[in-house]
Amino acid sequence: MLLAYAREAERALQPEFHTDSFNQAVFLASYHLESGREGARVLYGPGAEEARLTVLTADDVAHRLSQVPLPEVTAVALRSALADAVDAARYWQDPDGEDILVDAEPVRRELRRVAEHIARSPHAQWWITALAATDQWLVGWSEDGTDPVDLTAAELLRDYRDRTVEEEVRAEHDRPADPSANWSGWWWSTPPTRCSTRSLFDGTPAGLWFVEDSMGWERANTRRVNIPAGARVFEVDGAQAWAELCRQFPVEVTAQKRHDWYRTTGRSGRWVIPDWPRLTEQYEGVHLTVAGYLAAAGTAIDVDAETASVISGWAPDETFWLTDTAWIGADTLTWVLDDSQAQPAWVEETH
Repeated sequence: MLLAYAREAERALQPEFHTDSFNQAVFLASYHLESGREGARVLYGPGAEEARLTVLTADDVAHRLSQVPLPEVTAVALRSALADAVDAARYWQDPDGEDILVDAEPVRRELRRVAEHIARSPHAQWWITALAATDQWLVGWSEDGTDPVDLTAAELLRDYRDRTVEEEVRAEHDRPADPSANWSGWWWSTPPTRCSTRSLFDGTPAGLWFVEDSMGWERANTRRVNIPAGARVFEVDGAQAWAELCRQFPVEVTAQKRHDWYRTTGRSGRWVIPDWPRLTEQYEGVHLTVAGYLAAAGTAIDVDAETASVISGWAPDETFWLTDTAWIGADTLTWVLDDSQAQPAWVEETH
């Protein structure tokens, strides 16, 4: 997210292409870091050969980043950077060149300046807030405006528990124990139930913007989610909160997750996720704050000495509802993506 913000800051101040820009340095350094790997980016066309021979280090990238002026933070710029980061999440493959680059110490050191700049902005303060109980929206991507889920939360969770147990037994029998084996499966760690997000500064639901590995949808339907007073919601504001959830209500998923989660985190060992049906004994929902997402999503979170977990498939500010305490309003609002301008916008469709 910090990288996306810095790159857009430079583009806003210097829209013309420059070979000595920070953006170009990020591109070339990332290209060489992932060069030769399956699925790596490819260079072709005029200047491609020169670019292949131009090797930039993390120190080079950090130096150019240090020269990028940081403009005043706007709500639009923060939303754009966060949306870019969420869309780039890939939990079934190795870290790409940009992932490796931003993990290098020189770049991390310079990104701290960007983080401090953003943290001082009032536009980022909602990232640490709990569930906005009076302002929640369900987002659906079906073209006809219907909600395909017609089962109760209890029914969804019961079927999910059975499938999870069966899949673990099947994976233990059918899949290789070597975590580096070329195998993939269901890498999400989300409940199978409905989820909602708040509306943002311009009235658009956050769920329209923050979608992991999006399918490029340009039309969405939203409905208000009504939450009764006193609803018990567990707040995941970082790795420790997720680990606590897993410690209280663990279910083992090692055999079915090990290949994807090893690939994305580099950790080999036992994996668990929260046992969502059991959570209903204490909570109606689970909310992931934006700060919690940015701090912990996609990382190996230690639960105890033997097990770990991954927040994967979640979006920032998303609340999954484990009971039918939260009920969905009947009125539907339809949104259409307008990408005709420099900054795309979701526009409410009028009839």
